[in-house]
Amino acid sequence: MSTGKRLFKYALNYKKIILIALAMLTVAVVADLAGPFIAKRMIDNHILGIESVWHKTQAGKGAVEYNGSFYSKESEAANADSARIFQVGRNFVFVDAEVEFDGSRSYEDGVLTISKGSQAAQYEAELLSGDDLMSFYKPEIPNIIKLLSFYFGLLVVASIFQYGQRYYLQKSANRIIQKLREDVFRQIQRLPIQYFDNLPAGKVVARITNDTEAIRELYVTVLSTFFTSFIYITGIYIALFILNAKLAAICLLLLPILFLWAKLYRKYASKYNHVIRSRVSDINGMINESIQGMSIIQAFSREKETQQEFETLNKEHFTYQNKLLSLNSSTSHNLVGVLRNIVFVAFIWYFGGEALQPSSAISLGMLYAFVDYINRLFNPVQGIVNQLANLEQALVAGERVFHLMDEEGIDVSQKEIPRYKGNVLFDHVSFGYKEGEYVLKDLCFEAKQGETVALVGHTGSGKSSIMNLLFRFYDPQEGKILIDGMDIAEMPRQTLRSHMGIVLQDPFLFTGTIASNVSLDHPGITRETVEKALASVGADRVLKNLEKGYDEPVIEKGSTLSSGQRQLISFARALAFNPAILILDEATSSIDTETEAIIQEAMDVLKEGRTTFIIAHRLSTIRNADQILVMDRGRIVEKGNHDELMELKGKYFQMYQLQLGNNVKAG
Repeated sequence: MSTGKRLFKYALNYKKIILIALAMLTVAVVADLAGPFIAKRMIDNHILGIESVWHKTQAGKGAVEYNGSFYSKESEAANADSARIFQVGRNFVFVDAEVEFDGSRSYEDGVLTISKGSQAAQYEAELLSGDDLMSFYKPEIPNIIKLLSFYFGLLVVASIFQYGQRYYLQKSANRIIQKLREDVFRQIQRLPIQYFDNLPAGKVVARITNDTEAIRELYVTVLSTFFTSFIYITGIYIALFILNAKLAAICLLLLPILFLWAKLYRKYASKYNHVIRSRVSDINGMINESIQGMSIIQAFSREKETQQEFETLNKEHFTYQNKLLSLNSSTSHNLVGVLRNIVFVAFIWYFGGEALQPSSAISLGMLYAFVDYINRLFNPVQGIVNQLANLEQALVAGERVFHLMDEEGIDVSQKEIPRYKGNVLFDHVSFGYKEGEYVLKDLCFEAKQGETVALVGHTGSGKSSIMNLLFRFYDPQEGKILIDGMDIAEMPRQTLRSHMGIVLQDPFLFTGTIASNVSLDHPGITRETVEKALASVGADRVLKNLEKGYDEPVIEKGSTLSSGQRQLISFARALAFNPAILILDEATSSIDTETEAIIQEAMDVLKEGRTTFIIAHRLSTIRNADQILVMDRGRIVEKGNHDELMELKGKYFQMYQLQLGNNVKAG
């Protein structure tokens, strides 16, 4: 499905609001476009209506007395005597006779001469005084006032409905974007961890914020302008065809010209916008990375190089923005100006030719209405042309957003299972982050309920990968992992993780308070549970000096807390969820000796009845583990408890002696 169709599909979710807006827009347009028709009637029938045929009549309503006789523009008698009033220069003259034709006029010595082509006629005429002229105008004043009042009423109606359509269109646009952002964020929750391994966080943020904001412009401004312009253009063409079908047909040539121009414009604008949106995403990604790594940048004096890298991206973004600007500037306003001039030339040519015809009867009101409608026609045309740039930006942004939403994800499961015991079995498991490059090779081991299993080995030996598989952040290519005899590949990920807890080497804290970071606002975790978990890990001793205690505010990533405090909060979080399986991934590597001692005291109590996996570099912290797995290049090379492995005098023994020796030297 194309991007345009998918965006239209989102709009259909709120079609009722949009239809109300379009109905109000139609009423507003009809009310607004009635203006030139009212002006035409006012000019031809009332302001210039004084030059209509006047008939002798009896005294009465609407009759004008002149030279002892009464005249009216309407007469019931078919053979009533007629008279005419003509404007000659700045004067008006009265002709008490029937006039055969109208044309160029001149008045001299009581004689009115009318000429048209080779024809000429003379009539006796009387010059009208100001009072006489006003008496002929008086019957028209009530009608003029009525039309003006009607026109003012239409303007009020148009304003009210114009406000309504803008309100409802923008309301529907905001609703659409709200739903779109929620869908995008929901999709992020569904995406597997490996997706984020290859896409920087800043680029994901750009999809949710910058790109959806560009799409918002599509619904709020672009489609609003397009809908308004389409209805206005339709209404204006209907009015033009009512006034003069020939000239209206000439004006129809605008439509294919606009269509061809739009096709040509999109060809280049799409290319430029793809690069622009991509560079915005790259800039966001780099800014996010730079902020997170600012301490490293400054510590290693990489400010200049980072600035240059940013300027390279920014310059490319600037270059393509300028290309797009040049494209818009050279076409949008210029194109509409050229089209407007062409239509006016056709208009002058057509009406100039008509005026030369002997049978021509073009009124001033008709000319005014045509000029007004043609001027009005180019306002929506200008609106459409100006919004094509925003339309293209929105379509490109939509393509990027839908590309993210089309990534294969996993629906969040609400299924619940009873808390499992925690018997874990790795059965001939092999795994690689890249196809054909295994980091774990044919692993076989078992961890029974309540056991503490330690994983040791050099960096890159595969320790953390075992935890990634156990949590189903990734799935193995070969073999299977069982918990209480159940294959975890057949269990929903959320269901599996609901009875697991993890403490990472680099603990992550969210904006909020210490208490909210422990409970993660889970409805099933009470304040009492939070405080108990913090006390169990000894956090009360470390956090007691904070001004607000467990309600102390935590800013992004807990940057105002020490690494030990952050680790204890992360540890308490895992415990508060009462996991059947607890994983400590290098959990004590960044903690000072005193805090480590606090955690070690709590561990003996906490691991009872709970299967605990510990990944540790400090071998002194795992001496009491029930089982120690020594990893080397993705394989388990040694297995046993501390005493058994020391007796083997193999790899574990060498690692332990090395650390012991370093500690002695350090001492």
